[in-house]
Amino acid sequence: MSQESFIYSFVARGTMILAEYTEFTGNFPAIATQCLQKLPSSNNKFTYSCDHHTFNFLVEDGYAYCVVAKDSVGKQISIAFLERMKADFRKRYGGGKADTAIAKSLNKEFGPIMKEHMKYIIDHAEEIEKLLKVKAQVSEVKSIMLENIDKAIDRGENLTVLVDKTETLRSQAQDYRSKGTQMRRKMWYQNMKIKLVVFGILLLLVLVIWVSICHGFDCTN
Repeated sequence: MSQESFIYSFVARGTMILAEYTEFTGNFPAIATQCLQKLPSSNNKFTYSCDHHTFNFLVEDGYAYCVVAKDSVGKQISIAFLERMKADFRKRYGGGKADTAIAKSLNKEFGPIMKEHMKYIIDHAEEIEKLLKVKAQVSEVKSIMLENIDKAIDRGENLTVLVDKTETLRSQAQDYRSKGTQMRRKMWYQNMKIKLVVFGILLLLVLVIWVSICHGFDCTN
């Protein structure tokens, strides 16, 4: 991804833009503002396409987060940027700090932060895409498992067998934990024995040296 992949971003409370950032000129701020005026107020994600660009919005708790990207940028990458920007904004201005801010009053403070997040997402786009694919696969597997369980229930299959297997696995896990604890204790005792033996040998060596130097146990002479 090139550094021109994201061209404009803003954070708004309702329809009032509190902070925005761009390094480009064009009509995309006006189009983004028009889209903002028509956004549903419900928490959701929205994407609009216009003139080879996508206008991506994340609406949550009365705030709207927007990024305008080239249409070559995947939607999930744009959403990843919005999620990152939202988390940072809420961390900095949560607890009502942004509720009284006036239009574009946070430009100077939060604008450079938007730039940093844009650069981070662009620089790590490949890794983010891989993580998103893994997350999607995990969700798919989970959905399939739940669907299979529902089908088994609908067919009236003997779920007691499944419960018994689950209990067996749980019992095995407890056995493994118990054996692990026993093994750790055994290793601890063995280590203590070795330390005691080494200490005894050292003590014996000191005693031998003492006797050889003093020609006995009395070194007062």
